[in-house]
Amino acid sequence: MAKSVMTAQEWKEKGNEEFSKGNWSNAISHYTNGLKLIKEDNAEKGVYYKNRAAVYLKLHDYEKVVEDCDSALKICCNKALYRRCQALEALERFEEAYRDAEIIISSDPNNKVIQPVATRLFEIVQERRKENVSQMLDLAFNVSADNGKRETAMNNLLVLARERAGAEEIFKKESVSKLVQLVKVEKNEEVICTAIRIIGELCKNNINRTESVMKFVGLSWCLEIMNSTSIQRVNASQYCLQNILNTYSGMNNKPDSKPDDALCAAHKEEIDTILSCLLNSVTSRTITGLARDAIIELIMRNIHCVTALDWAERFVELRGLQKLMEVAGEMEGYKYNSSIDITSSTRTKTSMCLTKIYENMYYDAAKEKFINAIEEFIKDKSLSPDTESKVRIVLAITTLIFGPLDVANVIICKKEVIGLILAMAKTDDVLQQKMVCECIVAAITNCNKANIFIWRGRNILQNLYYSKHDSIRIRALVGLCKLTNFEDALCSPTIKLFPHGAAKELAKVCRRFLINYKKEKDMIKWALKGLSYLTFDDDVKDELIEDQQAIRAMMELTKTGDQSISYGVLVTLINLCNAYEEQEHIPEILELITVVRHHFADKHVVADDENDARIRRRLCMLAKAGMTSTLVNLSKTNSRNIKELTATVLNAICIPDEIREIIVQQGGTKALLSLAQDSTYKTKKEASRALVHLAHALPPEVAFPGQIIMEVVRPMVNLLNPECSADENCETVTALCNLAKVSDTMRGNIFKEGVFQKIEAFVYGKDILLKVASLALIGILLSNHEVAIQCFEEDKSRVKHLMLLCKDKNQDTKFAAAAILMALTAANREACKKVFDSNSWLESLRLLLTNPEGKIQERGIIIVINMLRSSKDVAVKLMETDIMKILTVLTKNDTVPINIKELASVALKEAADRSGNEERRQANIVMIERECDRARLSGQLNLLSRLLRDLWAYELVENIPTNVDSEIAKVLEGTERR
Repeated sequence: MAKSVMTAQEWKEKGNEEFSKGNWSNAISHYTNGLKLIKEDNAEKGVYYKNRAAVYLKLHDYEKVVEDCDSALKICCNKALYRRCQALEALERFEEAYRDAEIIISSDPNNKVIQPVATRLFEIVQERRKENVSQMLDLAFNVSADNGKRETAMNNLLVLARERAGAEEIFKKESVSKLVQLVKVEKNEEVICTAIRIIGELCKNNINRTESVMKFVGLSWCLEIMNSTSIQRVNASQYCLQNILNTYSGMNNKPDSKPDDALCAAHKEEIDTILSCLLNSVTSRTITGLARDAIIELIMRNIHCVTALDWAERFVELRGLQKLMEVAGEMEGYKYNSSIDITSSTRTKTSMCLTKIYENMYYDAAKEKFINAIEEFIKDKSLSPDTESKVRIVLAITTLIFGPLDVANVIICKKEVIGLILAMAKTDDVLQQKMVCECIVAAITNCNKANIFIWRGRNILQNLYYSKHDSIRIRALVGLCKLTNFEDALCSPTIKLFPHGAAKELAKVCRRFLINYKKEKDMIKWALKGLSYLTFDDDVKDELIEDQQAIRAMMELTKTGDQSISYGVLVTLINLCNAYEEQEHIPEILELITVVRHHFADKHVVADDENDARIRRRLCMLAKAGMTSTLVNLSKTNSRNIKELTATVLNAICIPDEIREIIVQQGGTKALLSLAQDSTYKTKKEASRALVHLAHALPPEVAFPGQIIMEVVRPMVNLLNPECSADENCETVTALCNLAKVSDTMRGNIFKEGVFQKIEAFVYGKDILLKVASLALIGILLSNHEVAIQCFEEDKSRVKHLMLLCKDKNQDTKFAAAAILMALTAANREACKKVFDSNSWLESLRLLLTNPEGKIQERGIIIVINMLRSSKDVAVKLMETDIMKILTVLTKNDTVPINIKELASVALKEAADRSGNEERRQANIVMIERECDRARLSGQLNLLSRLLRDLWAYELVENIPTNVDSEIAKVLEGTERR
């Protein structure tokens, strides 16, 4: 074949042939020619690079192996990792080779080929690291050296410190003193944090090193380095101190870790000292908010470290609760003379810490002491009648409500507390009114039943709702919405909040706060919460989507990293997209739906056909505004609820055809794949549905570039479920059809995911569209020869069922069933025999051959040709019927299309060949059988073996002698059919 007309696939096949012959130069040339013809980066191109790398490996040209493997891996071909690993090892780039080996093992733990390689490389890498410890230490401590090289040296030391042998080697070099000194004088923040982590690793799980480190550096050093505005340094310091506590107590950093009582008892003094120092630092006015958060977290994680120490009770006795309540009463952004520095997360962490301490109060007397300590704090603060003290009390109570609720219920129902709240609500002071609203809303949010505080709070909120200050009105709005949950208990109908356009007016206020979020930081969460209720109103939705400033502000707000803000944004987006179902899983959404049914009883909450255009317009505007990029970033969170909401919004945005390409361009595909492979059932479902939408509107190579095209198959196949609607299943099957058309490799991949077992149930269902789509997918998959063989081997009754479908009244069903039979009978001779298992096989073939639809006729004739070519028995049985007459009529009928006539002629020729050769065939068989008898009697085993092979070729298996010698039996075992 001329070079100019050869395809890339043909070049690859020629390359494979030359490779098998050991003609390395020719193989490289052919693979290179194939690569030149592939312009786009796709899975096939990755295979070409991988194959050429294999040739370079044979030639020991390791640099080119690495180069080609890098190219393959950039596209998709993960199998290139092993070849690159081999080349890197040969180039003595052991650390890089070991990295590749680790990646292979992480994805395929049972890979027996890579395991010894990884073990060998690990030993080499460890030995090399030990040899280089001194050099790395010298470089790391040389402040005049290049910063990049020093950072690399420190990172290498950190990796070594995590291994037992490496940690011992570093410790022997008296590195602790050098690291401590380095932290004092170093200016490179990366080097400082790594140095702190190295000290933490040296202490990990080794009591001797821990005691030595603590003796040298002291606890004061640990707290001093934690006092920083650098979150990286605070985290490193917290990690270091936690490792020290873990070593003393026998715990680890896993959430369910439990202390070792014996170790705790042995190191009681050390643990007691550390926790006491942490307690005393909680209210320090000289430490940063980040350091305070870290200290509170350390107390929370370790408060249970030993029951023998009773540290939770001791914490109460040492007035630790009063210290935490001081922190709970702080407000970020409002500074007084006595203020302490906090972050946006401090009060949340304090609530969690209070809960943890209360959980460790194991008997009633201890719990009573806990409550008394809280009451004492409130009483002490109440002695000062100034505004600051009042605000601090209410803030602390609000924080407490999000902590141990049993305690909060006791405190908020106290007469003096309710009196304080009422008095503050009646003032004209905006700050006091805000705090009152927030406290009441917190109680409504967390309480599962109405109490006297909520009862009185209802009246307060109703009055504050008519405030002239928007920030008060929005808080009151949220509280009144939430009171819907207690409507029956309150024995009074809750106010209808949205008469006469009030919803649109309040929504404008919320949008204004979003746009000015840098000036009104404390209002953001409330504005988002308000919008989450108000955007159930269709008019509010349409106004919000037109306000591009507000939309951009929402996208910017998600970058703050505050999960509560992200949550509020996502709930609002779900309303904009009408992306809620009748049965929601997230409690917040359930609450919203309950509220809306009450307040919007006269409005359409869920989209009707009349609203489809409005919804579609909103979706397009969100996508064009760049919302996909925001959702991609949100998908990387660890929060399950945020992942679930993100997947829901992405699925909604993927519905309009015209914006799907935008979603792909903004990274939506990768985010959806990640969501479809992780998290909750609903997250997987929503993300997988979105992938299906993309597969419908875009060419698969565009929607799923590179390796992603292979990875999206499993989520889609997992969507197929009889419990889903027929439309949903049909959409998924059609998407898989589009993927299956991409390549033979893709068809094999889809088959391996077990799709047959799922879609065959649809084939025998009642929904015609789903049945036809499922048959179409089966037909496409069976164009892969290996799939056709495996499909038949899995279930040999499939042919019988397909013959029945050929009698179906629906033409599309007939066509699809005939196409599948055509593929099966071409791939496997046994499938041709199985045609006769159907009682109506002859009727089915007649209907195919006489069908008025040319494509169905064509497939029917090809099935007959396949049967005639398969074996003598099948051909004879077929020729005994009137099928030959039908074929003859087709060849002579002038109204029959030319292609049908030609196929019918081919079938008749196959039948004639079978008939004309039969006499000669039978004569040959008789002659061979006589020769077999002579060879057997004379003991000529080689001759007998050859003669039996000839009989086998004539397919007379039943005539092969059964009493052949074992040697001949062995020969027969290796015999292959023609």
